[in-house]
Amino acid sequence: MNREFIKAVDQIEQEKGVSKDLLIEAIEAALVSAYRKNYGSHQNVRVVIDRDTGEVEIYSRRTVVEEVNVEFLEISLEDAKKIDPNYEIDDVIEKAIAPKDFGRIAAQTAKQVVVQRIREAERGIIFEDFSNRQSEVTTGVVQRITKGMVYINLGKTEGILASTEQVPSENYVMNNRLKVYIMEVKKTTKGPQVYVSRSHPGLVKRLFELEVPEIHDGVVEIKSISREAGSRTKMAVYSADENVDAVGACVGHKGSRVQVIVDELFGEKIDIITWSDNPEELIKSSLSPAKVEKVVVKEDERAATVVVPDYQLSLAIGKEGQNVRLAAKLTGWRIDIRSHSQYYPEEVSDSTIDDVNEEE
Repeated sequence: MNREFIKAVDQIEQEKGVSKDLLIEAIEAALVSAYRKNYGSHQNVRVVIDRDTGEVEIYSRRTVVEEVNVEFLEISLEDAKKIDPNYEIDDVIEKAIAPKDFGRIAAQTAKQVVVQRIREAERGIIFEDFSNRQSEVTTGVVQRITKGMVYINLGKTEGILASTEQVPSENYVMNNRLKVYIMEVKKTTKGPQVYVSRSHPGLVKRLFELEVPEIHDGVVEIKSISREAGSRTKMAVYSADENVDAVGACVGHKGSRVQVIVDELFGEKIDIITWSDNPEELIKSSLSPAKVEKVVVKEDERAATVVVPDYQLSLAIGKEGQNVRLAAKLTGWRIDIRSHSQYYPEEVSDSTIDDVNEEE
């Protein structure tokens, strides 16, 4: 080792963020192991690398004892005092040694340690980078598909799109570009693993933040989102600025903004409503596009009964209950849908009596 080695270590410290001292300490520890392995020695040794010149020195270490049991680890007090009269029991005596060919072994070992530490540092940087980006959206390319898992190339690392985070209606094709939501980042022995999602409601929220400047700037706030990925999303938005139409800002001119997001989600329907602190107004809006006649709320149970015209009942409930289910998730209220005739049965009875009277 020489000054060029030290310069290289200094450069690694600057470019990769690996501490010079930690790197050299790791090389010193690795050289101790390399010495013992290559020379079949069990003796206690210490390796020192000069931080300025890069020169390597090796010292054998023996402990001063009354009676020697292990010759290459211990030295008698009598022999120690021949070296220096000041030595006492339990002192450690070091002696410089220069084994043949150790320079070549040292260079190989140092290279291995440096490569390993650089790899660890890069993994650490990637982990920190993606940890700080959790709950954000990033763009990647479908790299491979194995056993239902889709692996996305995110540039510095690979994102894992598990089957549970995929959208059943989406078809993932090699080399296709996708926007994905960063859910979680884990440290593993193979490096950081980044778990991403296409079905998380947060993906829709982040896409709107990217597409709608008013949301990005905080003028419009997304209050709540409920989503059944691949089918439909409901989103409630609000603006404290009376001059800003929150829903209009999200939809865009002739629907241009929302259409970009619909295209990114491969045709998923998106309903956008205005948020209200009034539960009745919020629940009424959440059932859009169905028309609502009446909302009766029970504050203590956080439940509501909603009355709709008879012809609007199926629309309010939605296919397989989807509309009311998403509305309940969006508002946080339990919603019971009733048709007009179900809620006002006496009107049906009265009309029936009137019909009978007319016939008589």
